[in-house]
Amino acid sequence: MDSNTTIRALAALAQEHRLAAFRLLVQAGEEGLPAGAIAEAVGAPASSMSFHLAQLSHAGLIRQRRQSRSLIYSADYAAMGGLMAYLTENCCGGQSCAPAASCETPNDTERNAA
Repeated sequence: MDSNTTIRALAALAQEHRLAAFRLLVQAGEEGLPAGAIAEAVGAPASSMSFHLAQLSHAGLIRQRRQSRSLIYSADYAAMGGLMAYLTENCCGGQSCAPAASCETPNDTERNAA
């Protein structure tokens, strides 16, 4: 993934309904969801959800397929992985990261110190 593709993906996710829709589709798995179900789940009107799904599709984050008369959307896991890889490419200065240590919350740190 290059910087232009990353910027397009992050711009697409920088909106409340699009971020919610993308997260929902990641949870839905390969089967995906119809546009109406996505709109209902994220609380967006169907007309604006079509626009949001088009933005996510243009950014390469989701895929669309026709199933009978419905459009089914699903997350593009390869694109999501590519985005995550690009964002963490130089994590920890090239050293091996300690995921447990980096994911601790302040409460975890206090609890472990006690």
